[in-house]
Amino acid sequence: MKFKIKREILLEGLNKVSKAISTKNLIPVLAGIKFDLKGKSLTLTASDNDITIQNKINAKKDEFIIEDEGSIIIQGRYVLDIARKLTDEFINFEVIDDLKVIISTENSEFNLNGISEREYPTINLEESKNKVYLSSNLLKDIVYETAFAASNEENKPVLTGINFNIAGNMMECNATDSYRLARKVITLDKESSENYNIVVPRHNIVELSKILSSEDEQIELNIFSNKILFKLDNLLFQSRLINGTYPNTSNLLPKEDFMNITMNLLDFYSVIDRVSILTSDKDKNIVNLETNGDVLTLKSSSAEIGKVEEKMNITKNNKKDIKISFSAKYMMEALKSFSTEDVEIHFIGEIKPIIIKSKDKEDLTQLVLPIRTY
Repeated sequence: MKFKIKREILLEGLNKVSKAISTKNLIPVLAGIKFDLKGKSLTLTASDNDITIQNKINAKKDEFIIEDEGSIIIQGRYVLDIARKLTDEFINFEVIDDLKVIISTENSEFNLNGISEREYPTINLEESKNKVYLSSNLLKDIVYETAFAASNEENKPVLTGINFNIAGNMMECNATDSYRLARKVITLDKESSENYNIVVPRHNIVELSKILSSEDEQIELNIFSNKILFKLDNLLFQSRLINGTYPNTSNLLPKEDFMNITMNLLDFYSVIDRVSILTSDKDKNIVNLETNGDVLTLKSSSAEIGKVEEKMNITKNNKKDIKISFSAKYMMEALKSFSTEDVEIHFIGEIKPIIIKSKDKEDLTQLVLPIRTY
């Protein structure tokens, strides 16, 4: 194998696939990146058995010159560090004696021990007959607006992922840790010929969102019983699915309101942020909310630290008032998912879920459970 490539082009490909390099090293070969040079393209592959990422780099005149085809596995952390730290415009790669890799520039030369591509496990990146299509920007929105609400508790594996429920041209995405819920409902441009109800691990889909470019591209979702393959342009990203039945979160969303208030999102967020400074339990950091006419009061207190109270003007839909307590952390994370100027907070009762919505972003709903303080 022998080729010359522009450093920034190679580095972009390495950065994408490196998200899947195994750090546990249960299978040593998975700590490597597979270089497969055939025809007029270089295919980079990395996998940790949980996710697999493959990126194809096509030869371009004066940017990527291929001399000899071949395949080799190179230790991922080293080839990535070398590509990052070299300052030359072009990098030369050559494999000699089957397993010796020479990475060189005009003034630098690295000699690495490679691994035979025959030792790399067989990875099946198959495509399904029935595909679901989604824009890459929309997928990034889904991750940003829901992933934070997924659970970190491994004793409930199904809650550690994002649930994708697809029927016809509707896609419903849910994430919950039992104390809050983030839901985004999307109308697909193209109707799905099959219905799907799957759970993608939160960590995996967050990693995918990180490597998507800023350009809005079409993604193909190839869904199987135990895995999902995302395909766009020259990138393949495959993830396992979490086994288990995702809870029916629709039951958590009440159909009637006791009262709802409208307020400026940034102002409400800032008030909660300030009031939570004096909360004693940083895990729950409970704040108390009460309304009196068109004035909302937020309070928190700690026997060891002190207490704080702050007021703000609001707009209500009726003359009812409410007293309720909630986690400042959960409420602030829910508010951050909105990009609108105003939000609506819907109250159903003092021990019922709090619903956050926006008239300008009707596809997104956040739910935060209240906390009993008596």
